[in-house]
Amino acid sequence: MATGSASRKVIYAALAGNLLVALTKFAAAAWTGSSAMLSEGVHSVVDTSNQILLLYGISRSAKPRDGEHPLGYGRELYFWSFIVALLIFSLGAGVSFYEGIAHILTPVRISDPFVNYIVLAVSFVFEGTTFWIALKEFNKVRGSLGYFEAVTRSKDPPSFLVLFEDSAALIGIVIAFVGTLAADRLAMPVLDGVASIGIGILLTATAIFLARESKGLLIGEGARGHTIRSIRRIAAEQPGVEQVNDLVTVHLAPDQVVAALSLEFRDALTTPEIENAVATIERRIRGLHPEVVSIFVKPQSSSTREQRTQTIKPA
Repeated sequence: MATGSASRKVIYAALAGNLLVALTKFAAAAWTGSSAMLSEGVHSVVDTSNQILLLYGISRSAKPRDGEHPLGYGRELYFWSFIVALLIFSLGAGVSFYEGIAHILTPVRISDPFVNYIVLAVSFVFEGTTFWIALKEFNKVRGSLGYFEAVTRSKDPPSFLVLFEDSAALIGIVIAFVGTLAADRLAMPVLDGVASIGIGILLTATAIFLARESKGLLIGEGARGHTIRSIRRIAAEQPGVEQVNDLVTVHLAPDQVVAALSLEFRDALTTPEIENAVATIERRIRGLHPEVVSIFVKPQSSSTREQRTQTIKPA
């Protein structure tokens, strides 16, 4: 999924849903004194802030390259996606753990649990709607891959960040509902705090997974296998190219890839012929793969490559 209208559609839907949910959860927490409901309210505020940051990251990543950033600003999206994961952990999980521990040490009876049930039911509808929108958009790009495999291979953080946030939100609502019900029916308000701890554990697990995926993209991940094979094939089919020595690719953004090719040309080729061959290769690669925004081609004999490989040995 490119960081275009599809990603923005998912984020805008999640932003609107989380904002409405946060307001209703805080109102219910103030009315009933529920720890789990307050944790859920903070959770929704964090999710709302995350959507704003993702939109900002998408906007920044689309900036054109300049003198200070010759490869553009694509990785801003990956940076802000990593910040989103940190916010889920530091704010969402942190506040949930704090509220849970506080209400376990000093239990407070939920004054009107029926209000919580109504708010949680409405929240589930809102969150379920945004989850369904995110899931439909994600299914368009995952193809035959399983969900977990599709997420680990994805180069577009908004496509899976929103999906995982909404999944965690739905599970969190269920935890809050069970905690409220148990605390009320068993007359054990301490269980409300336990539910808040459960929400904190859920958010911690979500944040760790999302941070891991975002970190990999921020450090630099290569293009997908079919793109790499296609680029190598285009270069190998070019008349005058004896061998494709090396190909290095890296994603700067979901729709921005840099490719560096090391090619061995026939010795009989003149400099203008090599220049024409390079221009043809670049044109064909960009024609089939518009996401490749920068291509660097280095003429290199296979013997030179082998000598360099033998010289550079791992420490």
